[in-house]
This record gives sequence, structure tokens and C-alpha cells, in this order.
Amino acid sequence: MRKVLTFILVTVLLTACSLTKDKGPQVNIEASAGQEFKVIVESNPSTGYHWEMVGDLDPNIVEFVSRDYRANEPVQPGSGGSDIFIFKAVNAGETTITLGSFPPGNNATKPGQTKTFTIVVK
Repeated sequence: MRKVLTFILVTVLLTACSLTKDKGPQVNIEASAGQEFKVIVESNPSTGYHWEMVGDLDPNIVEFVSRDYRANEPVQPGSGGSDIFIFKAVNAGETTITLGSFPPGNNATKPGQTKTFTIVVK
């Protein structure tokens, strides 16, 4: 019974996520010049969907440092985790970072979902 309820809950959450399209900035992140900061999005590579940056960064304000994936504990086949994008604040200003969730394969040109983060560097 617990597995059935978990399956139903996960199905509802995944359906809700796939129907949601963020329009405009949704999260503000503040950083000081020279400081690194993280943008974290839930991810499940076993589905084939993957997060990528959409558009260019403003190199006068932020720069991309690295990307990592952390699986949820306990690690099990098919379980999800988080994609962690690390950036460095370069100079004072405001910009946005947009991440897109792309379907399986490398041929997709348009993300199915986007998340936009407003970055304020002081």
C-alpha cells in the first residue's frame, strides 16, 4: 500500500512539474563580488531529461565555474537528486541565469521547462 501511495504522489508531482513553465524571474540570489554561489535544481538523470543553461551569461557580472550532480540518499536505481550549478560573482550589477530542462537526446532546441534566477551582485 505504501508503494502505491508513493507512486501516486510521485506521478502527481511529476505531472505538475511538467505542466509548469516559469515566466520571468522566480528566485533572487544575492552575492558579493568575488563570491561563489550555487543554483540548485531537482533532477533525475535516469529519465533522460537534463538541465542546461539557456542563453548567455553576462560575463561582466557572473561567470560559470562548474556543475555537479548529487543523488538523493539513499541512492537507488531511478531515484533523483539535484544538479548544482556553481557561478562566481565578478562585478556589481544585476543579471539573470536561466536553466532549461531538455528532453532526452541531443536534438532538442527548446526546453520543456525553464527556471530563471535573478542574480544581484553587490
